[in-house]
Amino acid sequence: MKRGLYSGTRDQTPRKRGPAAAATMAAMNAQPQFLFLTTSTREPGALGNTEWLARQAAATLPAGTPQAWHHLPSLQMPLFVDQRHTTGRYPMPEGDMKTLLDATMEATDIVFVAPVYWYSIPAPLKIYLDHWSAWMRVPGLPFKEEMAKKTLRLVTTSGDRAKAQPMVDSIRLCAQFMAMNYGGELWGKGGPPDAVKADTAAVAQAATFLTA
Repeated sequence: MKRGLYSGTRDQTPRKRGPAAAATMAAMNAQPQFLFLTTSTREPGALGNTEWLARQAAATLPAGTPQAWHHLPSLQMPLFVDQRHTTGRYPMPEGDMKTLLDATMEATDIVFVAPVYWYSIPAPLKIYLDHWSAWMRVPGLPFKEEMAKKTLRLVTTSGDRAKAQPMVDSIRLCAQFMAMNYGGELWGKGGPPDAVKADTAAVAQAATFLTA
């Protein structure tokens, strides 16, 4: 099975804790803990405009701030099976989905790193979000309650800002539904490789996006 940790700073929280216990520890710990979910389906090893911009923002976090980076296309994520109106319950996930659940519960701040695909989010991010519907229905798991204590942000790029608006609206509504704090979006002008590096406004915004 492929591992979920992507290149970057390792998650400093032990993974043996269950998600409920991890959430309690995160609430007790005042130090922010960031989860970055990269979602581009570019070839392995390619650093796209969106991830480059996200890493510029992450580099401005105070030294020692825990960061976890997971590349969703590298994970084994089954399609969500909707049984909300049949059994109405789901078992605790296993494998990479359990890794993602634990990382989600441990984080105080979640950052979606998602380029615009067809005016929307990349497919791996949609699958991850679909599984939130399952995690809200795992017996004994206070998923929705804990999500309300977190901040959700979006880093994205596209050819022009208007094309990103449907995605931005979707992520903002997801945060609203979960009663999360929405920390806003960092948009940059993408397109061909390295195009965002010429977007001086986006690069300047990245310097304060995660710390303002």
